[in-house]
This record gives sequence, structure tokens and C-alpha cells, in this order.
Amino acid sequence: MPHTYVVTYVHVVFSTKGRRPLISVEAMPRLHAYLGGITREHDTVAMEIGGVEDHVHLLLKIPATVAVAKLVQLIKGGSSKWMNGNITSDFSRQEGYGAFSVGQSQLDITRRYILNQAEHHRTGSFQDEYRAFLTKHGIAWDEAHVWG
Repeated sequence: MPHTYVVTYVHVVFSTKGRRPLISVEAMPRLHAYLGGITREHDTVAMEIGGVEDHVHLLLKIPATVAVAKLVQLIKGGSSKWMNGNITSDFSRQEGYGAFSVGQSQLDITRRYILNQAEHHRTGSFQDEYRAFLTKHGIAWDEAHVWG
């Protein structure tokens, strides 16, 4: 076969350090637009971006030439620098992140989930949501280290 075809969809989740509510409702559209710009710079499509005051969700379509870990590093670092320069001077992200594969048949469900974050978090915390993602994807974790 003379050509290679790869499509990878990943749902990325990361929070502010200590899950502090540092992303105001007013700042969210600007932050989300900036996150979209970072992904475009790295040949990645941000299919959906959402979140609430203490965390962000991105549904990404990543080409074979881009490593997930490197992309998330660039997204987190770039957006933190932007937040500190444009919104607040006290912004920082958690050290880690979650990146969960998404199948083609789950794209619409994932997009709706990301768009409905405000509604979803009226009744549940980020910690509960993140634990559910880890469990759903069969990832073993240590409660003492997951929130660092």
C-alpha cells in the first residue's frame, strides 16, 4: 500500500493546580480560542473544547506525526503562559493530565459531554469525573498521587 492513513481521536482533560477555580466564565471563550490556536499550530484539530472554572476538556483529532504527550505539554504550557499574561498573574495547571482514546462511534457523545460541562458539574466534582474516566478506561491509579 503506497499511502499511510491514520486517525487518532483523544479526549484530553487537565485541571488547574489544586483544582482552584481560576478560569472565569468570562475568560473561557478566549482561553478556548487560544487552545484551538495551539492545536492548529501543531497540525491537530480541536473538535471540541470545553470545561468549567477548574478544568479543561479537549476532543482532538491528532495526526500520526504528533505525539500526544508532546502536544499536551505544548497546550498546557502555552495556555498557562497566555492565562498569566492576559487573565491573571496567579495561574498554574496540575502536573499531569488524562488522555483517553475515543472511537469514531463515540465522537458525538464525547462532543456533547464536553459542551455540557457546566450542567454536568452542577451535581458532580472534577475528582469524581476524573475517577470515572480512569475506571472506564481500565487505568489503575493511586489516590495519593492522582491529585498532586
